[in-house]
Amino acid sequence: MMKPISPVLAALTALCLALPIPAEAFSGRRDTRAYPISDVAFEVIARTAGSADVYWCGASDYARRVLNAPWSAKIHVLRGRGPSVTTGRRTAVQFTLDAQAVPPQPRELFFVLNRLRPGDRMSVQQAATHCAPPPVRP
Repeated sequence: MMKPISPVLAALTALCLALPIPAEAFSGRRDTRAYPISDVAFEVIARTAGSADVYWCGASDYARRVLNAPWSAKIHVLRGRGPSVTTGRRTAVQFTLDAQAVPPQPRELFFVLNRLRPGDRMSVQQAATHCAPPPVRP
């Protein structure tokens, strides 16, 4: 005859099963990691939160190598720099390939790369050009 499970053990087991399991991280170039947030969104975390180039590079790597997006697909900023929802790190940027997922934003006359504001976008191929290492100064 089997021994009944204690209520404490049952409660702990239920709690463990209810906790979210972090998705496997994708490691990209320039020390970036990308994590899926939902079916249409992912976030990029950089080892050092510096230039926007690093985030665009990570988004391009993830879109191309994990999501199999074509070079012409557009990557959209869903949420600019802010706390990570997948790891708790201080700085992450959320992206999507689904233009419909981005709330409407006021149109601006020019694009500023370092802003990373919701609605900013570029093609996977354009974003990949930001993967080149920064120039070394003598």
